[in-house]
Amino acid sequence: MIKHSTRTPEAATFRQVVEAGDYFIKIVQSGQTVRILDLEGNQAADTLFYRADNPTERYSAIDTIREQGNVYLTAGTMLLSNEGNPMLEIVADTCGRHDTLGGACATESNTVRYGLETKCMHACRDSWMLAVAEHEEYGLGKRDITHNINFFMNVPVTPEGGLTFEDGISDAGKYVELTAKMDVIVLISNCPQLNNPCNAYNPTPIEILIWN
Repeated sequence: MIKHSTRTPEAATFRQVVEAGDYFIKIVQSGQTVRILDLEGNQAADTLFYRADNPTERYSAIDTIREQGNVYLTAGTMLLSNEGNPMLEIVADTCGRHDTLGGACATESNTVRYGLETKCMHACRDSWMLAVAEHEEYGLGKRDITHNINFFMNVPVTPEGGLTFEDGISDAGKYVELTAKMDVIVLISNCPQLNNPCNAYNPTPIEILIWN
């Protein structure tokens, strides 16, 4: 569902551009709203959420999908934790649909899907591991890298129940906004994938904005 925001970039209290292949990690406090902005179009933002004071509680794709009865996320979706608690609500969305099933690229999956020569290509799981290694203050480790949301990514479910990676449905300037229902750690890998059409084979920057 398309729903535009009334928030203006000028009123944001935080802004940061995240280059393709880089990560973003920050605590968003309860009541704050975070916007993930697709600057150039068709970029995939692989995202994880954790409860800030207890990261063992984290975004649960299973609980979120079950409660809303839909595998895609959009405006009005409440993201639930593995303890069934509301974490964030999508309050604005100009893309219209976001993936919960495709997972994140890794050196292992690159090898299986695209050939041995792609093994050493940078991957989202590498970005997340670098983030948690460089920011021990968040109390995260390898065990905490679980199922994620792929904002702006297009992964249709086939009639047979399979998944396909297709051209993105986002465009330059499209965004998704989420209002935090608790203090959350936001961990994003701005996807560097070059081997499937999730970002039109051309990884580009995203921007993160936060309003109080």
